[in-house]
Amino acid sequence: MGPDFALDDAQEAIVRLAGEVLSDNDDTPERLWKSLGQAGLLGLAVPVELGGAGLGALETGLLLAEIGRHAARVPAWSTLALGVLPVARWGNPSQQRDLLPRVLAGQVLTAALGEPVTATEDWRVTGTCHAVPDADRAYRVLVPTNRGVAVVDPADGTLTRTPTSAGTDEFSLQLRDVAAEPLVGADLGGYAVGGACALGDGALAGALRMTADHVRDRHQFGRPLATFQAVAQQIADVYIASRTMHLAALAANWGEADRWTAAYWLCSEALPALRTCHHLHGGLGLAADYPLHRHTALVRDLVRHLHRLGALDVHRPD
Repeated sequence: MGPDFALDDAQEAIVRLAGEVLSDNDDTPERLWKSLGQAGLLGLAVPVELGGAGLGALETGLLLAEIGRHAARVPAWSTLALGVLPVARWGNPSQQRDLLPRVLAGQVLTAALGEPVTATEDWRVTGTCHAVPDADRAYRVLVPTNRGVAVVDPADGTLTRTPTSAGTDEFSLQLRDVAAEPLVGADLGGYAVGGACALGDGALAGALRMTADHVRDRHQFGRPLATFQAVAQQIADVYIASRTMHLAALAANWGEADRWTAAYWLCSEALPALRTCHHLHGGLGLAADYPLHRHTALVRDLVRHLHRLGALDVHRPD
């Protein structure tokens, strides 16, 4: 018998609360981020003694999925999956006290992904970190080095903005002999993959809902588009891809063994399913200002990050 992925009452409450906070489509990203903090959702994985809920990757993944469902441009993946979860697991008490309470106030904590930079024995860091999300807003960046993960202040380096599909804030961070603090034993990749899959799960589910509403309400030859056999078959394919992505994302955040499966599904199946959503919208799906594009751009950026992480190689089962 396989695992039971049914959510308990507390987890269902997280999903409902996140949906309520994110339902205000007219709100700015800054106000949405503040509202998520005021609702206590940014502290799900922060230890109880520091003012959080003391939960973990699964609950964080549920929140990320709701954020993806609304394609909200908030620094959630960077702060929660790349920052909070590694510090909550591997940070010593002093590091947790220094780094985690700031998240409750809406500050940003992020990490660099990809090739490690160089750290000396006394933890002076030199090198360039590429594709660091939200680095301009972050008070600290977790950086992979040849000696392990280091915590650095981005103000000690040089930031250069780099382009993204979604237009989100992403930077290269150049470090030259910067003082750092080790985060002993930390592994950024696992939480990055699980969080990306949860966010991508929500983005695909939101696109499916948008497309299903469109083909139900749009009429052609006096009939709803959804009644045409070819349309019904294509939306069914998207539904299957979305439900499989959802189960894979849940499994990835439930336990570390299934992260490769979720990463593979996001990288290989999500974007083709989203292309079908655009196709079923007809000309509307080509309009650059139509909300569906936010979902596709978000998933495209997540897939790029997963390839940078080498997720399809590092997490491949034997």
